[in-house]
Amino acid sequence: MKKEQVVNCQFSVWYPIFKKHTIKRDNNTQHNQTNNSDSEEEDIQWSDDETTTTVTAPEFPEFNSKVLKAINTLGGCVFPKLNWSAPRDANWIALNSSLQCQSLSDIFLLFKSSDFITHDLTQPFLHSSDEDSPNPAINYELVLRKWSELLPGGEFRCFIKENKLIGISQRDYTQYYHHISKQEAQICHSIQEFFSQHIQYQFLDEDFVLDVYRDSWGKVWLIDLNPFGEVTDSLLFTWEELTSGNSLSANQEEGDTAQQEGPVFRYTTSDVTVQPSPSLSYRIPRDFVDLSTGEDAYKLIDFLKLKKRQQEDSEEEVEEEVRQ
Repeated sequence: MKKEQVVNCQFSVWYPIFKKHTIKRDNNTQHNQTNNSDSEEEDIQWSDDETTTTVTAPEFPEFNSKVLKAINTLGGCVFPKLNWSAPRDANWIALNSSLQCQSLSDIFLLFKSSDFITHDLTQPFLHSSDEDSPNPAINYELVLRKWSELLPGGEFRCFIKENKLIGISQRDYTQYYHHISKQEAQICHSIQEFFSQHIQYQFLDEDFVLDVYRDSWGKVWLIDLNPFGEVTDSLLFTWEELTSGNSLSANQEEGDTAQQEGPVFRYTTSDVTVQPSPSLSYRIPRDFVDLSTGEDAYKLIDFLKLKKRQQEDSEEEVEEEVRQ
């Protein structure tokens, strides 16, 4: 995996190519991080007691207005991400335990609690084979996508090598979904057809990872593109076997199926093989440690603002009911 391949997997690079086959996003949600460099300084007010400080979170009224407009355009609820990653490891800290966001505060709370987002910002080229070469310049973007209720049992990760679909893995491999084993031939065929008709030879690289969603009608949608390398979770495969140059072999005990001259399809075959979610490893209460030690006041500010807004909304609802 080279740095150029990582750059090509940014949302703003692949979305214009495949926008007909994926979920809608608003054209005004991209934001160059460097635009706010002058206004992101901390506003610290010193009190008479030099051991006490009052930290006021920075405000970006123009940016906030732009984000709210985009959220409203997309139906009021959005799925946020940066150039590559979504804060999937931080949904536990959200008040609704979901990545569904309705405001900039919701987005900030998830982003600041996510190791995936931190990786995008600090180590986007980790595990690159050309690590000694200069890092390409990155303009960071906030991407907001229309919120859609996707069933985890319909999500699959596809591994593309030399423009050939070599492997398909159940995305949520920690759970057993009866319909996958029952419809494995149809699922594999529909994904292969989608790839050959809409994706193959259309992307900038010949090695990449494709996330797709197959709905209840059998239609396949593109969800995301990822670099072909260790920075991307290989799920039920290993990167050693994906990059070895040898053909993938099916292991029936692990729920593999291999179509003739087609990809290996791996999925969880029964409740016996269900595993703990890898996201649990990210649910270390680091944020609560930060709050208790005062190391990250912004997280506390955001959390309290969310709680206050929810309380105010609840009080307004009660007042409205009383008036009626």
